[in-house]
Amino acid sequence: MSRYTLEVDLGDRSYPIHIGAGLLAQADLFKPHVAGKTVMICTNTTVGPLYADRLKASLLQADAKQVHMVSLPDGEEYKDWPTLQRVFDALLQKHCDRKTVLVALGGGVIGDMGGFAASAFMRGIAFIQVPTTLLSQVDSSVGGKTGINHPLGKNMIGAFYQPQMVVTDISTLNTLPDRELSCGLAEIIKHGAIADVEYLNMVEANMPALLNRDPELLALVVKRSCEIKADVVSKDEREGGIRAILNFGHTFGHAIEAGMGYGQWYHGEAVGCGMVIAADLCRRMGRVSAEESARLKKVVMDARLPVMPPRLGLDKFMELMAHDKKADSGSIKYVLLNGLGAASTSPADEALVRQTLQELGAG
Repeated sequence: MSRYTLEVDLGDRSYPIHIGAGLLAQADLFKPHVAGKTVMICTNTTVGPLYADRLKASLLQADAKQVHMVSLPDGEEYKDWPTLQRVFDALLQKHCDRKTVLVALGGGVIGDMGGFAASAFMRGIAFIQVPTTLLSQVDSSVGGKTGINHPLGKNMIGAFYQPQMVVTDISTLNTLPDRELSCGLAEIIKHGAIADVEYLNMVEANMPALLNRDPELLALVVKRSCEIKADVVSKDEREGGIRAILNFGHTFGHAIEAGMGYGQWYHGEAVGCGMVIAADLCRRMGRVSAEESARLKKVVMDARLPVMPPRLGLDKFMELMAHDKKADSGSIKYVLLNGLGAASTSPADEALVRQTLQELGAG
């Protein structure tokens, strides 16, 4: 099977992304980062039993001094302060120090929490991302965003903190539930919609094979999505400008997640629905055609993702979006399409947003 290595170009914070099958067993990938050091694996109760032993064996073969593990409960609803404290407890109880390396083994929640813990423990220790879900492989493991949720908003507490490397083992997708596979496809669709219409065409044409987990095709889309995200991140590491386009669908999606209660809708499901809402808003603003909006909706549906928002109520929906990180002095900045394959941030008329939400069923 094909194996790829990409580079996220951030000067002295640059790092590689390794993509391929069976990489968890490749001790040579880990050795430059862990030899002679203590390692803490941060994982969860679902992924740990499947892959932690394999990872630990590789780390020891890579001459890690000792390998410890902390296992967290699984789910977005545990992406909070009390659960994060369990990571700090484990690091302190095992007498970890500034030379310790934290390895985040799991999906986006574990990657975000592990990275945030690494950024704060002793004011910063090295960490490695080992994403095991499609969503984390194509999105959250790349770019250095770490953090936890707050009841009033998703990912509102965190830090930009880059990993030493990302090790993406496509084989871990074999145990991924179908619902979570679809969540990863949401971010893949997003990358095509905002940056590469030819990529969107390819994903659309190959959706059945992706849903059937064709390994070569999955490796290829992980590679292309990581290329798109790495290119954007290298130009705008801290989301001061162009990086915001990676949040297409997220302003609406984060409102859905917070409004429903974290864990009720998965992140990818909320983003998929959020893209449909955003595309419909773009149609009303004359930024995309009716055909383009309908096409994006169909691709999201083909990925087995929801396209109808929950009935949160218009006022509640608008209030939740006002808490989004992209809001500026109370004004909501939306990521909007400039036709399929291009995007930019822009305010939108509130009446038009409310009309969109109302007609799609959120009112």
